[in-house]
Amino acid sequence: MAEDRREEQEQLLKLQRDAFTASRPEPMSMRKDRIKRAMALLTEHSENLCKAMSADFGSRSMHQSQMTDITSTVNAGKHTLKNMDKWAKTQKRPVQFPLGLLGAKAEVRYEPKGVIGILSPWNFPIQLAFGPLMQVLGAGNRAMIKPSEFTERTSLLMAELVEEYFTRDEVAVVTGGPQVAATFSSLPFDHLVFTGSTPTGRLVMQSAAKNLVPVTLELGGKSPVIMGRSADFEKAGERIALGKMMNAGQICLAPDYMYVPEDKQDEAVAGVSNGVAGMYPTLLENDDYTSVVSDRHFERLQSLVEDARDKGAEVIEVNPGNEDFSNANQRKMPLNIVKNVTDEMKVMQEEIFGPVLPVKTYKAIDQAVDYVNEHDRPLGLYYFGEDKGEQERVLTRTISGGVTTNDVLFHVSMEDLPFGGVGPSGIGSYHAIEGFREFSHARATYHQPKIDIAKLGGFKPPYGKAKDAASEPAE
Repeated sequence: MAEDRREEQEQLLKLQRDAFTASRPEPMSMRKDRIKRAMALLTEHSENLCKAMSADFGSRSMHQSQMTDITSTVNAGKHTLKNMDKWAKTQKRPVQFPLGLLGAKAEVRYEPKGVIGILSPWNFPIQLAFGPLMQVLGAGNRAMIKPSEFTERTSLLMAELVEEYFTRDEVAVVTGGPQVAATFSSLPFDHLVFTGSTPTGRLVMQSAAKNLVPVTLELGGKSPVIMGRSADFEKAGERIALGKMMNAGQICLAPDYMYVPEDKQDEAVAGVSNGVAGMYPTLLENDDYTSVVSDRHFERLQSLVEDARDKGAEVIEVNPGNEDFSNANQRKMPLNIVKNVTDEMKVMQEEIFGPVLPVKTYKAIDQAVDYVNEHDRPLGLYYFGEDKGEQERVLTRTISGGVTTNDVLFHVSMEDLPFGGVGPSGIGSYHAIEGFREFSHARATYHQPKIDIAKLGGFKPPYGKAKDAASEPAE
């Protein structure tokens, strides 16, 4: 069966590549039409897509899904439509003197690469498949999408709808489990986009490397929140709580741990706890609060908390409604704030991806900066405070994929900012012009004038004294 799926995927790739080659040069109007169809698919079937996502998670807010997966992705399509003519414009480049005077010209053409593979995850199953797709189509490519098997209903509905709105040689969805995904990542695409964990990203990159396929890896890691003494701890706490509780913390950019002044720890923790209580007075029967996606992931999160507790951490369960979670079977988990953490605890070694928030303390802000620099570069970094000098010190002394100050997550929602990681948190980026160019080939093009430049420049043999004189550096 696995071999059959490989043949199926290889045939699909050939179908798309042949169609891509035959259609060149393809007008911008065709690219725009495909983006409009992708947007129509999302808007016309938004309710069913949101219902599928809720069923896959066990419970997921329809309003949240509409915002994070439908509206935001449609907006990405609108942004691409608005800017793609400008992004695709050929750039004129200068040539060395005196070639320009003789009629030589140089330019960079941004041309489509061909067929792009998109390996998308389960946490935002529509946004993280169709978000990159908007720019993939805008750059003039065809696309094959392999969505996650963990959100099976959403993936099957996505496949059904894509078949309705696109021909298979334009966009196609390949469904299946880990073996299908492994085969998908080994195909000789013209580019491959993967969103997921860092360990899986390494495997995808190894697989793509066999065919020298360029990759965009959107990974994750432990995105820190650094709180300065000048922060408004109540307001900051609410914003951190929103970033940690949305989608039950199953967000690659979710604040992973807090670094706070030693003498402000209680204030910082209270700010987050109050923020949770204000937004989620109850959790178990609250449609606004998302379930953990699977039993396996739920058990993993529980084990992180237990490991920390066994190694001496203090765990504060934020349970505003005093609900009994011990007998609940919805995989809903309250926020667990973990104090007195050490690097020996798993909660400080792994990306959490759920409602668990470790807290570390510092005497001087440079301790927090040094800690961030001693570990893998994160996908996001968040600073809270009104001290602009301190803010700039944090930003200039650390490296991360992106930054939001005095809030969390928001930089990813800015359409004109590139989104991507650095090192273990990712390679490459999409969104904005950077994303368009990620999925384009910057093709250097030089136009030679009629005059024999090689002869004029002394590049033609036989070489002699006249050539020696011509090759001497200018004074």
